[in-house]
Amino acid sequence: MIIACPACSTRYVVPDASIGVDGRTVRCAKCKHSWHQDGPELNLADFVAEPAAQQTPPPATPPAPPKPREKPRAPATDHPSPPPTVVETAPAPQPDYDESSNVSQFDYQPPFRPRRNPLKLWTAAAAIFAVLALGSVVAVNFLGLPAWVPVNRPTFAMGQPGLVLEFPEDQQDRRALPNGTEFFGATGTIKNTGRETRRVPPLLIVLRDQRDRIVFDWVVEPPQSSLAPGESMTINEAVTDVPKSAKFAEIGWKPG
Repeated sequence: MIIACPACSTRYVVPDASIGVDGRTVRCAKCKHSWHQDGPELNLADFVAEPAAQQTPPPATPPAPPKPREKPRAPATDHPSPPPTVVETAPAPQPDYDESSNVSQFDYQPPFRPRRNPLKLWTAAAAIFAVLALGSVVAVNFLGLPAWVPVNRPTFAMGQPGLVLEFPEDQQDRRALPNGTEFFGATGTIKNTGRETRRVPPLLIVLRDQRDRIVFDWVVEPPQSSLAPGESMTINEAVTDVPKSAKFAEIGWKPG
């Protein structure tokens, strides 16, 4: 069939099968105008069956092969027409971006999160450790080790410069009283052998058993808080209800 562009009147020769019975939308290759082209008209006479002329069918003869249908030629014109172009309808192309959000699907997206710098992480960890270590040292210097730390602590404090303790063993009394309680008493002296007045710290008396384990201890406050050079003081201490397992006594300066 021959179709013509309604806008520029350019004519095209198009096969009937390309247009179809219901027609389709085509576009002119010259002026780009699109329109709906109706399908070819059907001849109803071709579909009406002729009545049988005779009762008996004619002898069967092999049908002749159909002749090829010649395409109608377009009338000659002064200017040659461009080759026929049939534009097939297709869904409208989808935009490369979301018009509502104005974000293209081809925009750059990072493939993964940026990696952290391990050097910075180690530096921060070292700084935190240094701060914690410094705080621990300061706390131990001022407050001492906590009781839950599993270390061996000295029973007595270090000796006081210029102060001398003298508690002879023959001046220690360990016996059972008539009422059954255990009694322990100790007598000794503290002497300042230095050239300056010294403050006298508290004393600590410790009782140990046969396995050298501490079974009893108590703190003794001196009767004087300080001693002048060459001065001395006497300490007389006694306590009852001590454990029967106590066998030895040690006397020294109270720690801390």
